[in-house]
Amino acid sequence: MTNKQMVERFYEAFSRRDFETMNSCYAEDIVFSDPVFGFLRGDEVRAMWKMLCMNAKDFMLTFDEITEIDHEYLTCKWVASYTFSGTGRKIVNRAKGFMRINEGLIVEHSDGFRLSTWLAQAFGVTGKLFGWTNFMKRKVQNRARKNLGIFMDEEDKLVGNN
Repeated sequence: MTNKQMVERFYEAFSRRDFETMNSCYAEDIVFSDPVFGFLRGDEVRAMWKMLCMNAKDFMLTFDEITEIDHEYLTCKWVASYTFSGTGRKIVNRAKGFMRINEGLIVEHSDGFRLSTWLAQAFGVTGKLFGWTNFMKRKVQNRARKNLGIFMDEEDKLVGNN
């Protein structure tokens, strides 16, 4: 499989909310970052995708412009539309994914998007007025990390890893 095909496989799986296939595209020690969750590694990344895919409502994703920067690095533009569970508001998130592929697996993945735009959509007037502030950004980031931790703890209990 070429690197471009790997990126296509990942985003096609994402469009179907197929976190198992998404996670199979990753190396064991995957490193991920985005404006909401910040820096994640390994099992945190896999749990994040599982949590997001399982909780997504009215989800639709399109992607295009997969660009190979060199033999390891690729970018891809993507747009996700969904209902944000925290407020019930509709989100249209326009993002750019950056991936590094080594030995046929994604070893680094970061998604870039304007967090203040996302906050304005997710929280309406409050997000528009305060979404640019570090206080609100940190509050949302802390909540996302807390929710991920709770999700991971619950998953551990389900499979008896506790």
